Amino acid sequence: MDMTVFPHELGGTVEAIASKSVAHRALILAALCPSPTDIVCNATSKDIDATARVLTALGAKVMRTEAGFHVEPLQGTSATDNIRQGRKNAVLDCGESGSTLRFMLPVVAALGSGASFTGQGRLAARPLSPLYELLAAGGCMLSPQGTFPLTLSGKLKERSFRIPGDVSSQFVSGLLLASPLMAGPVRILVEEPVESRPYINLTIDTMQRFGIDVMSAPETAEDGTRCLAIMASPASTPPTSPGTFVVEGDWSNAAFWLCAGALSEHPVSITGMDLASVQGDRNILGALALFGARISRKDFRVTIVHDRLDAISIDVHDIPDLVPALAAVACYAKGTTHLTNAGRLRLKESDRLKTCAAALNAMGAQVTIEDDSLAIEGTGSLSGGTVDAANDHRIAMAAAIAATKADGPTKIVGAECVQKSYPAFFEDLSSLGGVVRKES
Repeated sequence: MDMTVFPHELGGTVEAIASKSVAHRALILAALCPSPTDIVCNATSKDIDATARVLTALGAKVMRTEAGFHVEPLQGTSATDNIRQGRKNAVLDCGESGSTLRFMLPVVAALGSGASFTGQGRLAARPLSPLYELLAAGGCMLSPQGTFPLTLSGKLKERSFRIPGDVSSQFVSGLLLASPLMAGPVRILVEEPVESRPYINLTIDTMQRFGIDVMSAPETAEDGTRCLAIMASPASTPPTSPGTFVVEGDWSNAAFWLCAGALSEHPVSITGMDLASVQGDRNILGALALFGARISRKDFRVTIVHDRLDAISIDVHDIPDLVPALAAVACYAKGTTHLTNAGRLRLKESDRLKTCAAALNAMGAQVTIEDDSLAIEGTGSLSGGTVDAANDHRIAMAAAIAATKADGPTKIVGAECVQKSYPAFFEDLSSLGGVVRKES
């Protein structure tokens, strides 16, 4: 499906969709509780559905409801214990969801049920080291990484892990989410500097909401390495269903509308946002303030109003998912914006350093890649053009936001990729006054 976005001022209010990151974590933890959980989740996506599908294949019952999901957990090994067990050797289709694969690998390893993991797109090629090696060292057997199906057998026995901090935070989160299935406390040493720390904090926060005792603190390892030490004690505090769990609004996807507000002559408001959220992408507010946009906050509403836009330099080490949206704003800012420490973007649904630069340059921007950073020379205008979304939802959405201020129309090829995280994106764009035409 291709979509053409025409230049048009945006304005108005849109309700934030539920956080994909929180939904993944809540679904998994709900499946490990002894009793059912209702998850209030006002939107789903291909990635969220992938986690629900995998949990169902393992033997949990994840059912769509009017409000979100109803989760009947995995069964215990006896009528009196809380140790969960999964369906033996299930085939687990992760779609294109890196979160699903990286979270569920250690969960299945801790279950000891064995499984074959499959997926689509670039998922097989996305790195699994050092999680792969940690699972193997902990007593599991895995087929070679890099192709599907990826088979896993055996039961994870290790309860103490050490992992470099410059790898995906999803590896750490996966081990934490598996901790309720372990026989004793789980201890994870993450070497400094820690990649995407806010996502680890989000996992800890969600686990605590399910009653699991998790603590973290700085620590120096025996060899002198500075680490973040995380201790999860599910043996003393097993997971407990909260009954109803409400998934908060998604700051990663709300960022596109906030950036649209920074570009538009009319205010754009987002409702359903937790202003105290531990989601790292809440930092979009600080980044847009640095650009010069005016921001107001009230209750669960955020409003962005256009003002001057000046170039900025910002380290995106902890907020890599914001880069495409920030790059779109930078095209219209005065001066050269530098988005630094963005190497993690090479390992996403596409090499986002390359595809972000290619998409915006196809619209008349001047974006260059400098090592692991993007430099965007603000020209104040874009011509529009034809953009290849590269099967990457965030590239498609960034191009659409940039297109609303361009001098001519922009055709986004492969725009259906937004279904990965935000299936209603173009409908919401239209509700804010965007002019969009479906081409095929």
